[in-house]
Amino acid sequence: MDNHKRAILKDPKEAPASELLERVLGGSYAAYEALQDELCKFDIEQEWQWYSPHKAWYAKGQYFWTTSRGTRKEKNLYWLHVFEGCFCVAVWFLEKNRAELLRADISDKTKRIILETKTFSSKLATFPVVVEVYDAELLSDIYKLINCKKNLEAQ
Repeated sequence: MDNHKRAILKDPKEAPASELLERVLGGSYAAYEALQDELCKFDIEQEWQWYSPHKAWYAKGQYFWTTSRGTRKEKNLYWLHVFEGCFCVAVWFLEKNRAELLRADISDKTKRIILETKTFSSKLATFPVVVEVYDAELLSDIYKLINCKKNLEAQ
């Protein structure tokens, strides 16, 4: 992620609406709309939330399912943040899944991101795959990453 990008959506009173997103994303808004159109195919609900620690709005993509016993479960699949002229989608994976991701049918650019991303040390070693989206070119990789996230880690 280019650290020189200007973070936006910093007003807690102004929730991200289509008009605001279209204005700040500019040419990448079409890619954002394409992503939104595909979410239903993955049974994903996206919700914008204000996060005080970051002082910004983030969209959380969640997958909901019902277990055989009737319990409703949820899994966070990605985080989306908007910058001037682009948006970023971050999908977090367990370190044990890195090799599987590298075997996936995704672009070399995304594989390079996977290879270069450092693992965060915690009880459960994880790493983010952060894809900057300026146009629809990398959306197919994002869909594959989301699908991997749904299927790789135990529900």
